[in-house]
Amino acid sequence: MKHLMKWGLATPAILAVTLFLLVPVVITIAATFGEPKGVFSPYVAFFSSGFRRTVLFRTIEVALVTTAISLLIGFIAAYVIAQMPGRAKSVMIIAAVFPLLTGVVVRSFAWLIILGKNGILNTILLSIGIISEPLSMLYTEGSVIVAMVYLFVPLMILTLVGVLEGIPQDLIQAATSLGATPAATFRQVILPLATPGLIVGAVLVFTGSFTSYATPQLLGGEKQMMMGTFLYQRAMVTFDWVGASTIAAIMVVVTIGIVAIMSRLARRLNPMAV
Repeated sequence: MKHLMKWGLATPAILAVTLFLLVPVVITIAATFGEPKGVFSPYVAFFSSGFRRTVLFRTIEVALVTTAISLLIGFIAAYVIAQMPGRAKSVMIIAAVFPLLTGVVVRSFAWLIILGKNGILNTILLSIGIISEPLSMLYTEGSVIVAMVYLFVPLMILTLVGVLEGIPQDLIQAATSLGATPAATFRQVILPLATPGLIVGAVLVFTGSFTSYATPQLLGGEKQMMMGTFLYQRAMVTFDWVGASTIAAIMVVVTIGIVAIMSRLARRLNPMAV
């Protein structure tokens, strides 16, 4: 009876996930296999194009670099916050969450003002004499990465704070009392126990940056096109639905592959992490 009740309670959620998540993905991927030129012709056409391969590799590179930088900054910030007393910790968590209260477009547009030729950063560098003429910082891979890191570091911090707070201080004190150096304590105690939070945060940041549209469009433009903007172009500008479905299918496969690799790395750090 209890078993039937559990399934009864879970059925609406299972149906919702299947209907609104799985079915659209299956339909999208299935649309790529109905071409008269051949079952895999859309994928052959995609990987035969140097431009499309460049867009794919650029997107993976930006997403991985964004994830790595966000992990570093987020871990340091989360560790500092986790060590703070109650009231200060609450203030810092609110400060970390505050950027999430504004939209992605607004936060990305702010970097146009900061990095533009007449923007804040160029104005400061010119005023103190470091440069003699404005730098072209917009529509580069670096500008996209900077904005992505700004967007996703708060998520990383929120993910890691709870995990780091849950690490018993007794373990750290025991490692120290047994003669472990701070580096050894971090490597052998803190890092393995923080692995679940690290992997969750890395997955959130990677999937978010890999599929991002607004930020690459505003700060990368046509020069630094990524898969999200390329997908939009194929679907809404050229109305190539098969091409757009092919891009979406490749993005799904790449995301699953990267997440699987991250999970494998997490198992090496902590076999109980995943």
